[in-house]
Amino acid sequence: MTSNPSLTCEALIRGASNRIASDTARLDAELLLSHVTGLSRTSFRAWPEREVARDLAEAFEQLVSRRLGGEPIAYLLGNQEFWSLPLKVSPSTLIPRPDTECLVEVALGLLLPGNARVLDLGTGTGAIALALASEHPEWQVSACDSVAEAVALAKENSEALGLSVNVMQSHWFDDLPQASFDLIVSNPPYIKEGDHHLAEGDVRFEPGSALVSGVDGLDDIREIVAKAPDWLAANGWLLVEHGYDQAPAVQAIFRARGFESVASRKDYGQNDRMTLGQWPGESGNTQ
Repeated sequence: MTSNPSLTCEALIRGASNRIASDTARLDAELLLSHVTGLSRTSFRAWPEREVARDLAEAFEQLVSRRLGGEPIAYLLGNQEFWSLPLKVSPSTLIPRPDTECLVEVALGLLLPGNARVLDLGTGTGAIALALASEHPEWQVSACDSVAEAVALAKENSEALGLSVNVMQSHWFDDLPQASFDLIVSNPPYIKEGDHHLAEGDVRFEPGSALVSGVDGLDDIREIVAKAPDWLAANGWLLVEHGYDQAPAVQAIFRARGFESVASRKDYGQNDRMTLGQWPGESGNTQ
């Protein structure tokens, strides 16, 4: 039987990467072909002439077409790595981003009790909570999200990774059982209504409820900061991610509520993208 050079791994990858409008076009193409064929990206370089079955090539082209329409590669693959953890993702949640790993690093750098009680608000895929649990199995890590599909996904990721995280459904603190935490972390919505970024790139396909927060992007952060002291142990920490230009406003919100040691930390792009503060008062809730 005569081979079909147009169905070799290299030909399919090159053809797709020439059409994908992305800085990572070749990587995108390799990831999609790997997803369809089950072959590793390394094998594409070692055996570029390997022929792909026609039905698999057609399935690959369908994914490429969706990528050309702008769908995020993570949604097409159904997974995304975060903190070296393979996480299942879906359009009901945000795609975990590398810069959010900086929030995990800041959390891990805090002086917390050995059996710290930690809460991840708006957990989505469970990325932050699972990263913290992977580093400190002795911590009591809880997570919540208002979206039922996200709660189910975070539980699925927790079980698949064998990491103990108590995932609950709640809009911020509204439906949580009484508790007192040493650390509360959150990557809440912080984009302004009508921001042009909402019509660009991967964000177009992500849930708006996880992105937009009022006319200045700070409505959810205000709510979290206002209520967090009722859920923090004495000297507990609140740590939130926010927009690259929001640090001064977020610091002011923290200080106005009575937080101490308020400071911002930088992401990989050297932007102030996280703010934290310590609550000096008594614990707001007792277990």
